[in-house]
Amino acid sequence: MLKSIAIVLTLLGSGVQAQQADPLDWRPCPNDKAGMDCADLRVPVNWQRAGSREITLKLGRLKATGASEGSVLVAYGGPGGPGIALTQSQAGGWWTKLRERMDIVTWDTRGYGEQFGGLSTGLPCTWTRVPLPEFPDDDAGFGRLSDTNRGYAEACRSKDPEFFANMSSADNARDMEAIRKALGGARLNFYGASYAGFYGQDYARLFPGQVRTMVLDGTWNHSTADWSGELAEMARSNEEALGRFFDWCAAGKCRDVPAKWRGLIAGAERTPIPAKRAGIAYDGRDLRSFAVSAAKEGVKAWPELVQDIRGAAGGDASGFVPERGARYPDQATGVTECLDWPRPAGRAELTSVIARLRKVAPNAGTANTMVTGTLGCVGWPVQVTNPPAPLPKGLPPMLGAGAWGESDAVRRVLKQVPGSATVRQEGPGHTLYGFNTCARDHINRYFTDRVLPPAETEC
Repeated sequence: MLKSIAIVLTLLGSGVQAQQADPLDWRPCPNDKAGMDCADLRVPVNWQRAGSREITLKLGRLKATGASEGSVLVAYGGPGGPGIALTQSQAGGWWTKLRERMDIVTWDTRGYGEQFGGLSTGLPCTWTRVPLPEFPDDDAGFGRLSDTNRGYAEACRSKDPEFFANMSSADNARDMEAIRKALGGARLNFYGASYAGFYGQDYARLFPGQVRTMVLDGTWNHSTADWSGELAEMARSNEEALGRFFDWCAAGKCRDVPAKWRGLIAGAERTPIPAKRAGIAYDGRDLRSFAVSAAKEGVKAWPELVQDIRGAAGGDASGFVPERGARYPDQATGVTECLDWPRPAGRAELTSVIARLRKVAPNAGTANTMVTGTLGCVGWPVQVTNPPAPLPKGLPPMLGAGAWGESDAVRRVLKQVPGSATVRQEGPGHTLYGFNTCARDHINRYFTDRVLPPAETEC
């Protein structure tokens, strides 16, 4: 296919900037049903090593339905969410209004190939989900945890050690910069949902002068110098989720539940509670994880949570057994996560953090925080290469979005960037753009005209 040799003019807020000719060979995507074009972009496996071998990123583009004023690069998180398939599925919904003025560009992230529905070069591994490991009771237990995790990791790492070690969010951010250049070199407009918000935060750190607009939707804080404080904020957010549920009970017909919950957790820490219909048993951390997740779903989930707690307090935790999927709180093989997030160096450090978070969040404990999320990274054969770090000065105002908890985390990121704003949904949910039309309108206006809503906007 002939490549365009035209000079494309891209609107950049207060002025128009010349964009270079498009070097990408766009063709209809495989099995396309949405009018999406695809192109291949070659990038290094290891951006830090000159002469590194290359992998292929598969890009997808939904062209603007009107005169294009530029492009918005989109990622959905996961990590490993297949950007092309997800964008195709939402072509006639989420992006309809924005496409009147902007091209929507996405990509399938490095390493997450066929198993995830992605079309970019995959890391030749089989990703599995495993139950969250127990907190080790002693140094020997910590050593066994380290060896077990290393075994999971080596099964993947041995297939391609260099690729395995270059799967962080910062590697994705460098891929984003290559995409930006391949699209012609105009400054970046980026929408990052969920885990892809970390790609955006890393891009802002690495390439602050190339950001035009950036939206962080339903993500958490990877831009702090105080990781210990951020862990406490995660635990506090979970405690607030259970607090909303308990307040609802106090105003209704389940005033017995908060006290039952505290007794249940104390007992489960000593002796796990059987879930008789499944032939398993849950300890206090398991129950906390399930309860926090249900509390965050809002009032639609709360009546069932009441019954689950009452049943478990009566000696049968069967109500907490998920209808599908794993029966215990679990996690994926952390090929990206274990490069992005600090992990405890030893049992003493882990024990100290657990005690501190349980003090901050007596009802929620460490459940669903990075304390439990990084247990699977203890003993990982590759060190953390992309730890959290503050954002640099000089970034343009950015826009955050999120529901309960997530909006607070995004606000902690964006308070480092003067003039930024956050759109909050006072209710449950994960990410807003696809489901909250008020938030979507604000985000679209920001992308097209660089106009932000008031700093604290509720949708």
